[in-house]
Parts: sequence; C-alpha cells; structure tokens
Amino acid sequence: MNAEKEQSRDQFAELRKQLLTLLGGGEAHTDFETAIKDFPAELRGKVPDGLPYSAWQLLEHMRIAQRDILNFSAPPTGGYHPLKWPNAYWPESPEPPSAQAWEQTIAAIRKDREHFEALIQKPETDLFKPFRWGSGQNLLREAFLIADHNAYHLGELIVLRRLLGAWHK
Repeated sequence: MNAEKEQSRDQFAELRKQLLTLLGGGEAHTDFETAIKDFPAELRGKVPDGLPYSAWQLLEHMRIAQRDILNFSAPPTGGYHPLKWPNAYWPESPEPPSAQAWEQTIAAIRKDREHFEALIQKPETDLFKPFRWGSGQNLLREAFLIADHNAYHLGELIVLRRLLGAWHK
C-alpha cells in the first residue's frame, strides 16, 4: 500500500510540474516574455487594419481575465464576484491610460501567475476537487483555462506585432 501512495504522490508531483511548465509557456508557442519584449511604446495603442484591438487592449484583457480566474480559484475575503462579460474584460481605449500602465499591467500578469502557480504547488491542494462555488470547476481546469487563454492571445499579439512591423524574432 505504501508503494501505491508513493507512486500516486509522484504522479501528482509530475502533474504539478507539467502544469507549471504549461503556464510558463514557450514549449509549443512563444512565451509571454518573448511576446512582449521590446514592444515599441509608440505602437502599443495602435489598432492595425483588420483587427478590432490594440496591443494594449490585448495585454490588459489578458491581465483582467487571468486575475478573474485567480479570484475564482482562490476567492479573496468576501468571496468571488464575477465580472460582467464582455465589457469588464476589455479596456475601451486602444491607448494605455498612462506611460506606466503597460509596465504595471505586465507586472500584474507576472504576479498573478506566480500566485496561481503557488496554488498548484501546494502538495495538499487537490487539483481535482470541485470548488464549493461555481458549477464543477476545479484548480486543474482553471490552470488549463489560463494556459489556453494566454496562448491564444499571445498568438494574437504576435500577429498584431507583425502587422505593425514590430516583430523581429
């Protein structure tokens, strides 16, 4: 019986490790750091022909959605309060509201991802246990959701950079 428990513990440790790798990105697609690196400040609020949003709007949307998933997964004191879709998830203005907003959003995305990763790394956390709130979601599902959502929008960000002539990888 001890051998089975040890094998199960090892499998869960491997699953946690794989989830962290998935959240970090960069294996099957460009990672977050590469996608945002050296993005020209003068292009952050530009909306290329044929696209409905700017790089700022994509980046801020990623921050808002990831924070919402984090808040859903580990509700702050007072519980989880859903955002109104779609308006609360997308900034209206294509331009960042200040010169510092771009860097502040990047820092918030990194910090929230670290907080989410800390949830996954806790050995006592049951990745499969449905949350008491919601409709059957669990931490594993939310990790996949963050990874999928971010990968999708990072791909869009790279297309946007290409259209603006700002992708030199």
